[in-house]
Amino acid sequence: MTQTVLITGTSSGLGRATAELFQAKGWNVVATMRHPEAETELTRLGNTLVTRLDVEDPASITAAVQAGRDRFGRLDALVNNAGYGAYGPLESTPMAKIRRQFEVNVFGLLATTQAVLPHFREQRSGVIVNISSIGGRMAFPLGTLYHGAKFAVEGLSESLAYEMAPLGVRVKLVEPGGIRTDFGGRSLDFSNEPPIADYQPTVGRVLDVLGPLTAEGSAPSDIAEVVFTAVNDDSSRLRYEAGADAVQVLAARRATDDAAFLAGIRSQFSLDA
Repeated sequence: MTQTVLITGTSSGLGRATAELFQAKGWNVVATMRHPEAETELTRLGNTLVTRLDVEDPASITAAVQAGRDRFGRLDALVNNAGYGAYGPLESTPMAKIRRQFEVNVFGLLATTQAVLPHFREQRSGVIVNISSIGGRMAFPLGTLYHGAKFAVEGLSESLAYEMAPLGVRVKLVEPGGIRTDFGGRSLDFSNEPPIADYQPTVGRVLDVLGPLTAEGSAPSDIAEVVFTAVNDDSSRLRYEAGADAVQVLAARRATDDAAFLAGIRSQFSLDA
């Protein structure tokens, strides 16, 4: 039986690459996005349903899950990819932006997961892949919101893996480093208005790092291969580092105590007083 995957955030970047890869590998794909009416490429692929899912709209989540089941009969995997990065000095960030970062990256992920769990539980099978980041295991300056959300994804996924294992459902985390996507563009919400003078040296240094992090990062298709591996891995393995930079950074994080690692980050961004 052909297996079916539902993927959130497939309008661009990693989500699109993942949808294309699964389709090429013979899977049925439920490719979801906020504005499917604007999609012109995925709609031309066989065994692919392009449908609306906005993680901030619970009704759209329910409808997308049902549409996938109606079209293909069942769901076998969920890839929670939708998300974006909120950066900037906390003091300059409106509470509405703070709430939205967690609404999209955490609560939306949880709502989508909740929507598929009854089906996976009934089947006694299924796999959930949550797209985390190296930023779920370590943090950069000015990423209070983004890293807070990704740390939450790491913790909730680890706990959920225990919860679902007796029911035959596997939970996986994919942790990319930099990806050549639009993270520095529309997927980055940077707050710095009004500019507070004391923070501007740090703002400049962080922006200098974020640009190359995406420009020199892995191709989305390479990270999609790791997602595909995670979905098809029947073992109890939880975490999958994705990209050479992710492997290098996370190895250094494991091998270094807090004092030394944090001192290295401060030095990288010239943050010592």
